[in-house]
Amino acid sequence: MTMNGNTSSYFLIILRILLIIPPSLLINAEIIDYPSFVNAPNSWRNNLSFDFNFWEVAGVKPILVNGMFVCGFHCSLVGESCLFAVSIFKTSSGDNNSFSFSPQVVWSANRNNPVEYQALLQLTPEGGFILKDGDGVVVWSPNTVGKSVSRLNLSAEGNLMLFDKTNKMVWQSFDYPTDSLVLGQRLVSGQKLRASVSPFNSSEGLYAFAIIDGHFTAYVDDAYGSQIYYRYSSEGNNSGAEFQIGMFGSLSVARSANFIQLGSDGYLRAYEWRESKWEGIDLFGISRCSYPLVCGKYGVCLEGGCACPAAATQSQTTYFRPINYTRPDLGCSAISPISCELHAHQSLLQLQGIDYAPLRYFSFSTSNDTNKSIEDCKEVCLKNCSCKAVIHIDQYIYSNCYFLSDVLSLKMYNSSDYGPYSDYVPYIDYGSYNTSVFIKVQNFPSAQNPNNNLSSPKFPQRKRQDMAVILGSTLGGISVVFLICTFCFLRIKKGFKEVEEDYLDNISGMPTRFSLEELKNVTKNFSNKLGEGGFGSVFQGTLPSGSEVAVKYLDGCGPVKKSFIAEVQTIGSIHHFNLVSLVGFCAEKFTRLLVYEYMCKGSLDQWIFHKNQELALGWKTRKKIILDIAKGLAYLHEDCNQKIIHLDIKPQNILLDENFNAKVSDFGLSKLIGRDQSQVITTMRGTPGYMAPEWLSSFITEKADVYSFGIVVLEILCGRKNVDGSQQEENRHLLSLFTRKKEEGQLVDLVDKCSEDMQANAAEVMEMMKVATWCLQNEYARRPSMSTVVKIFEGSGDFVCTFNDNFLNELTAPEAVETFASTALPSILSGPR
Repeated sequence: MTMNGNTSSYFLIILRILLIIPPSLLINAEIIDYPSFVNAPNSWRNNLSFDFNFWEVAGVKPILVNGMFVCGFHCSLVGESCLFAVSIFKTSSGDNNSFSFSPQVVWSANRNNPVEYQALLQLTPEGGFILKDGDGVVVWSPNTVGKSVSRLNLSAEGNLMLFDKTNKMVWQSFDYPTDSLVLGQRLVSGQKLRASVSPFNSSEGLYAFAIIDGHFTAYVDDAYGSQIYYRYSSEGNNSGAEFQIGMFGSLSVARSANFIQLGSDGYLRAYEWRESKWEGIDLFGISRCSYPLVCGKYGVCLEGGCACPAAATQSQTTYFRPINYTRPDLGCSAISPISCELHAHQSLLQLQGIDYAPLRYFSFSTSNDTNKSIEDCKEVCLKNCSCKAVIHIDQYIYSNCYFLSDVLSLKMYNSSDYGPYSDYVPYIDYGSYNTSVFIKVQNFPSAQNPNNNLSSPKFPQRKRQDMAVILGSTLGGISVVFLICTFCFLRIKKGFKEVEEDYLDNISGMPTRFSLEELKNVTKNFSNKLGEGGFGSVFQGTLPSGSEVAVKYLDGCGPVKKSFIAEVQTIGSIHHFNLVSLVGFCAEKFTRLLVYEYMCKGSLDQWIFHKNQELALGWKTRKKIILDIAKGLAYLHEDCNQKIIHLDIKPQNILLDENFNAKVSDFGLSKLIGRDQSQVITTMRGTPGYMAPEWLSSFITEKADVYSFGIVVLEILCGRKNVDGSQQEENRHLLSLFTRKKEEGQLVDLVDKCSEDMQANAAEVMEMMKVATWCLQNEYARRPSMSTVVKIFEGSGDFVCTFNDNFLNELTAPEAVETFASTALPSILSGPR
């Protein structure tokens, strides 16, 4: 659905007003006492509103409210997608007047057909209950034909009900569950929960949960049939074949839950309101690889990642490739799709050590075929176009074939995944059976000669002449286009090779150059993702030598290409303990990858921006990290053949090894300048919040890195971000807060409170704060060099003689820095990587 101009303007106004309205005012704005029932006739229009109460901010237009449930229109804050739904909600207010309100949809009438604004909901005695879109088309209506309707009621349990004039219930939402069950609601035989496509798309997805043959069953339900991935006996429950909160086996955690929801990932979770948010607890308790779509269709689930079948089986021929190399969890596609017309060129690829998770829930009574040999099974599958895979089970005198019309996620076989099964269904016992898994693949047939039939005597001579003219003209035109494309391609290729092949290969001391195929093997087809950011994704891998590496797969062109060349040129031939080593790179056509040493502790931001006291770094560790960063920058600025300015120093670009040694990484925005140059003019680059004020003039020196270093040091010592939107307005900017606390003589208040060791060494911490702010002077010439900072931290430099107590008055105004950062073009700023 598209957004018209009026709606776009409306949302822009909302966002602007929300930036200046405190949450406390939104709470006070809610003064309407909504009813829990209404009588017919009545109607409600889903109009745009400027009533900024907390309902509107959450995208809810209430009609009925009862207890913790609200019924009404629920609209996405982006676009015009609205549902008529019932939500469960909780509210909480903290000590700092922060307000949490998070309605969660537990039932919706039109999940597969959202309406837009101006939709109309009507309650009439004759027509019943009808939902119409803005154009008048009926979108949804319950089955109340021939029944009079007099009242719409929302119960305290969240059940939406219709009553007739005799006060008899004629319809209730509890009979038509969507993806959730609330406390008091029961799922009975004939009903099912159906997960949404994604957290952002409420339409029905493939995962379902129901009671089948007396068993609680979770399965994938698509056009090719149902494939089970979880089953549990309902025997022993007092209520018989039904499912509800507090009754699911021995999972007592569900007894205190507010609702249960089948997620778009296939997990069934019980949700409770804890610490101002909904927290879910998994009810199935099965392994990640047991979920049929965890790695998409045809994907192979490995420990910690996903791969494609050929890579998982070390096949010499590649038949499958990831749908998206940076998102291996989306599944794989066949390089040559299965074609019924070319069935003679199809074969079955055997997968060694591969298991098909839904297979454990097949029984002998549901076997597709019995007493067949492996060759019999393969022959049947090859002759059937709808067969995409076949699994052969062999046990003594019994053998079975299982034919699959759709191949969901596969998994590496692990016997520990299979425990004892219940006696009530004859499940396959993997300890007694031999299984063989085969996937149908399309081979590459030799090309057929399309001109063979042109000389056939069935063609009249005139038609053959016309065909020759047409064919000649076509081939001539194609030849011209081919020559033009070849010329352009060679020009592009020449330029590409000059920059990335000839140029990089001719620089002495360059790291190893890998091929794309080598890096696929190193990373197991990019299956273990470590993270992603603005320029691409990073995957973990292992070199043949056994060394662990991190491989960055760069996406895009233009800035990415410049970043790649800058990174290789900058650190390809330099080595320092406090700089992340570039092990190698790959430049094939338009594919660019960088191979770094693996840093097992990840980036610095993961260790300083959390509130977990158990993981909080101590004073000595933080002091060492700060010194390591300073040493790395000092080397770049003063000890290289050319002065290197990093230009993107931030916690995300500081990596830590197993001993918390800090190393500067990500040189994609760096700039090289000659030793005889004092400053350089360059385009604006960096990350807002860490950029020095002289960027406004575009004249940059290495002191820009010194400023960013000062910001990072303050963040390390205070355990918070430089600009923190979660804080109150007066505390949002760390520099502004620091200035105020210094004037009040309360710098100790800024020392990270999550670490007792930091508090115990507060005096030393505050001394280092002064050094940090020395690096933050408005005039770059007054900032120290990084070598001076290193000497001060090591105790060999004189800090007092180069510093005075008036430095705070000359700091850049935080408000000015924020204004500058917000006006910088995002296309030339670095994102987290």
